[in-house]
Amino acid sequence: MTIRPDRVLGRTGVKVTPLTLGTMNFGRWQEEDESLRIFGAALEAGITVVDTADVYADGRSEEITGKALAGRRDEVFLATKFHGQIGDDPRHAGNSRWWITRAVEDSLRRLGTDHIDLYQAHRPDPETDLLETLTTLDGLVRSGKIRYYGTSAFPAHEQVRAHWLAEKHGLIAPHTEQLPYSLLVRGVEREVFPTVQQYGVGVLSYGPLAAGWLSGRYRIGGEQPESARADLIPGRFDVAAEQNQRKLAAADALATLAEENDRSLVDLSIAFALNHPAVSSVIVGPRTREHLDAYLAAAARAGDEPLTDEILDRIDQIVAPGTQFLERDTGRDTPSLQPAALRR
Repeated sequence: MTIRPDRVLGRTGVKVTPLTLGTMNFGRWQEEDESLRIFGAALEAGITVVDTADVYADGRSEEITGKALAGRRDEVFLATKFHGQIGDDPRHAGNSRWWITRAVEDSLRRLGTDHIDLYQAHRPDPETDLLETLTTLDGLVRSGKIRYYGTSAFPAHEQVRAHWLAEKHGLIAPHTEQLPYSLLVRGVEREVFPTVQQYGVGVLSYGPLAAGWLSGRYRIGGEQPESARADLIPGRFDVAAEQNQRKLAAADALATLAEENDRSLVDLSIAFALNHPAVSSVIVGPRTREHLDAYLAAAARAGDEPLTDEILDRIDQIVAPGTQFLERDTGRDTPSLQPAALRR
């Protein structure tokens, strides 16, 4: 099963594959040898985009990715991210010029390359002036250390502000946004998608299976599925918890819809994420070769058999456009909803 780079990353003009290989599992939930095998298989299947982050396994993911890239660097559009704290020093985090200029050098070293194709702010940083972040990233593009830069989990108002600041100060504006999007996580359809489309920003969406909720194992009356993420943050996955009952009912109904249309729920989920015109590529993080093969087959089928209007309408009946079951499904803690911001 092979795929081709037949989609465009926003206004960059760069052709990308419908699937991006995410490496969050590398060095954390996946041994190095298996990570290297998955990486090689993904490239052999045609995937050209690889996404990692310095914070994944405290730099280990980038190191393994660097090993996998040896001799194949020119085959890959390489994306990584900064922001999360590295090690025990609280200064080694955030979106300040002081940290970005160090973090990029560390990432280049771990990845074994002289440039990063896409450098992304992993999350907003309320403690750093956004103009400082944009100016620093603009400088890295102009110096050749990075080719493009983007954001991740930035709300619509921060997107607007970033583009306004870039235009006002003659800076290169963000090229991409990375965000969670799936059949069960549709909040970005309200404001973020319309905003990024207005500015020509390419979207790398992640979590097409909603962290496992759309794997087909979450069914009404079924047993609690086991997973590393469920062990790590049980409140978001406990099928008996009241806050998850609506999500469980939706996951069950979507699985039934997939069955009625001779698709697996994975097929339906990948096709749905790829169907939105704002999405350039969907990030997948396969734990096994079988997972990778399933994602590749789903992407190929989505290209050959796009979801019909009838199926899309039925999806909207099950999970209304713009639905967000849990606030944490946005991929971040919203600052304006934190206790300190709510005190009068």
